[in-house]
Amino acid sequence: MFTGSYLYHLENNQVSLGLIVDLSYSNPYTSPFDEFQRYKHHPLIKDVLEGGKRVSYGARAIVKGGLSALPELAVPGGLLIGDDAGFLNMTKIKGSHTAMKSGMLAAEAVAEALAGGSQGGETLASFREKFENSWLYDELATARNTQQAIHKFGTLPGAAFIWVDQLFKGNMPFTLKDPKPDHTTLKPAARSKKIDYPKPDGTLSFDKLSSVFLSNTNHEEDQPCHLQLADPGIPIGKNLPEFDEPAQLYCPAGVYEVVEENGKPVFQINAQNCVHCKTCDIKDPAQNITWVVPEGTGGPNYPNM
Repeated sequence: MFTGSYLYHLENNQVSLGLIVDLSYSNPYTSPFDEFQRYKHHPLIKDVLEGGKRVSYGARAIVKGGLSALPELAVPGGLLIGDDAGFLNMTKIKGSHTAMKSGMLAAEAVAEALAGGSQGGETLASFREKFENSWLYDELATARNTQQAIHKFGTLPGAAFIWVDQLFKGNMPFTLKDPKPDHTTLKPAARSKKIDYPKPDGTLSFDKLSSVFLSNTNHEEDQPCHLQLADPGIPIGKNLPEFDEPAQLYCPAGVYEVVEENGKPVFQINAQNCVHCKTCDIKDPAQNITWVVPEGTGGPNYPNM
């Protein structure tokens, strides 16, 4: 599967590291969390981490489809900007400058509307126009085929395509499309190999629940569950026999479990654990899970991140 990683040195002798797992993976037994724990035992990473203390943990889904994957940017009374909208240059794997520029363009659109007498609530179509006339659009257009090439041709052929594409500064006379959505890529469990992940050593690698504790995530327990199932019968009736219910593994926070009650499997949602990564909304093979906004102040509270 296509992956990436990072390790940044911070102040006070701290480091921030992470593993990025492309959600187009096909083996339902893949656990991004456990892949990350295994990654930390690589000699190069282990050498940096040894003697240190784990102080924080978090997870999220990265929006990296680029220009072709941008949603509608303007809605009545609001604008989608920054990394949440998908203003990431995947060729450079950089997004801070593009996110900032989208915010600047949004501020210009809002300021102009207010100066023109707007009372708020309308759809600011001028934001899209400003975006398309800026260097931000040009940069994303240059990088538009990067992620799609990896998905369409595979890692090595895709990388070769990107190299040629960038020789022409991304000015190919076509735009690639992803061959299929991430939720359709899983193979049946019967045709997949189980992955034997090493047991965490408690020094470099850790269990999921103690990691979630460090995310400081919290939700009021008496609120409605913000992880909604279109059909409550699908996890056990379809996903379990076909894919061994992959939500148990793709979720990096232990939100989804298959437990036994009265001798029968039951799908359990521990919404209190949710770190708002939204992977379930993307990867569930039946597209049965919808992440909705929980009550205010709920969710993770990341220190030093």
